[in-house]
Amino acid sequence: MSDAPSFDDLSVAGSDAGNGAGAGESLTDRAYRRLEEDIVRLRLAPGTAVTERKLSEMTGIGRTPVREALLRLANEGLVRVLPRRGLLISEINVGEQLLLLEVRREVERVVVRGATKRATKPERAAFVRIATDMDQAARHDDDVAFLRLDREFNDLCLVAVRNPHAVKSLQLMQPLSRRFWFLHYQSASDLEQSAAAHAAVARAIAANDEPAAMQAHDRLMDHIEQVTRSTVE
Repeated sequence: MSDAPSFDDLSVAGSDAGNGAGAGESLTDRAYRRLEEDIVRLRLAPGTAVTERKLSEMTGIGRTPVREALLRLANEGLVRVLPRRGLLISEINVGEQLLLLEVRREVERVVVRGATKRATKPERAAFVRIATDMDQAARHDDDVAFLRLDREFNDLCLVAVRNPHAVKSLQLMQPLSRRFWFLHYQSASDLEQSAAAHAAVARAIAANDEPAAMQAHDRLMDHIEQVTRSTVE
């Protein structure tokens, strides 16, 4: 019998995976972050069949936290749960990515606007530090550092916006976008453009400059959409 969790099992699994990283990070959070990065960085390739046991052995984390992490990954579309058949790392579909970007653009406008208005002084300082670190990652052509900073930037935006409805919507879209970028990242120039666009949003939020933040966000989304469409062309 397969040790992969069934769809029903995943549907009722408890989850504290929404907590941020830090000293109080739960095993579920740790399992999620490890598996999400492995999927985004294509170490777990699209179409790969996986099991709960295999992922537990790979991460060194118990099967219960791994199961809870899989629930979140399935909700985000990175893992497909096939009833009575097991688990697959989801395939990458350009058409679906473009549809996702339509929604992401609008939801992120709400998030960026809200974060600009509501971020605390320590959060604004963190946005400045993330922007500086993104510049450094681009200078060193360090795509992995950039991906981690991108996730940190996204997580900080979701804290600063203080709108749980926007948070729930955006959390489901960001990991798929990160994986798509990593697959199609081609050169230091690509990384430099992406890092600069993200850093501009972060600095505008930090400065409490809503018009600049919205303009920077629109430029960022235009860049992401252009990269996505170029993969078809």
